[in-house]
Amino acid sequence: MMNALKMKTIKDDLLHNSIQSLTAFEQNIIDEITASTQTHNESNITRTNQYLSFYNAYPEIEWALLAHLVSRNSGWSMTDLKGEWLSKLLSEKEQKNYFRLLERANWLIFQDAYPQLLLYHYSIQHNQSLFHLLTHFNVSRFMEPIWNSFLEKQDRSTLSTALIMNEQHYIEKRVIHNPFFKQAVLDTLDFKIQEWLGLTQILFPYANKKKQNEIHFGGHTVHQFASISSRINFGKKLYATLFSNSKRLRSIVHWAQKHPHTGSRKDYWPHLFHTIRDSPPGKLSIKLERCQLRKGAARIYSPPLNIAWEIIEHHPPSPEDWFTNWDLAEPLTTPPVSTEENMKESHCEALSKIELAVAAKQIIFHRKV
Repeated sequence: MMNALKMKTIKDDLLHNSIQSLTAFEQNIIDEITASTQTHNESNITRTNQYLSFYNAYPEIEWALLAHLVSRNSGWSMTDLKGEWLSKLLSEKEQKNYFRLLERANWLIFQDAYPQLLLYHYSIQHNQSLFHLLTHFNVSRFMEPIWNSFLEKQDRSTLSTALIMNEQHYIEKRVIHNPFFKQAVLDTLDFKIQEWLGLTQILFPYANKKKQNEIHFGGHTVHQFASISSRINFGKKLYATLFSNSKRLRSIVHWAQKHPHTGSRKDYWPHLFHTIRDSPPGKLSIKLERCQLRKGAARIYSPPLNIAWEIIEHHPPSPEDWFTNWDLAEPLTTPPVSTEENMKESHCEALSKIELAVAAKQIIFHRKV
């Protein structure tokens, strides 16, 4: 992962970096990156697509593929709020609050990470490090020596871990400890129930080479979302799992490239999910049995993102730097470790749990009426 000498070099660079006056060339780079970031940070769809496009161009930046896949899952979580089940469990106000949290985190991470990716692009294009310009995008000073070290050493694991750490710290105060999101979402019973039901999952879909219609999943289930150390460790575990098996990795990338992101879960399981509501809203019925539709059951409603939610405007993020002491860099010292989880089984179990939860709520509601 990282030896002591490399850690000392990065630490020394952190202590000595400073803002320099800009040349016309540098200002032009900043203007181009600012415009491109604004264009591609319009919605979860544009962000997700751009991460994959960047990974296709620079596969050595492995974090970009992880970001694409996690962002896909964020989109699915957003549309779940207007889909078959959560729309019956949550009030419209709760749905909107949950969406605002997911969208804000998704927007903030892209706003911070995409300029870093583009600075790598321009650094390669012009054969010189341009990462001293990170400060002009309010990117933490933690990342400049990390990127410069990557240009020299090409340590993919260290860069990916640093980006995972940086983005989780970036949303810590701005989302996780934001008073509105804490009160309206993270501290609510409904959110804790979702964690208990196992609905906070990150899926890496991929097809069987011989049976293209047979979808498998890599990934993991999220636990303790509100804990930053848990989120960083989870991100490291996701990264390690994603890149631990080269054959599976190729299948995941192939699937992602062949299936444009719409936000609907129909993207990976069209036999279960549909973008059109096939059954009347509010009708009580159990549709699933062992991840298959029961005989005569209509598919589960999972709308595309552009139908579920309108594009929203975001206010600029606060500029403070999360990196206040060297102890915060400690996760860099431990390598990501891959673990396996049967995500197909876990996902099927989670879907069945939420369907039963909806049925139980409707039965109780009708009894009260």
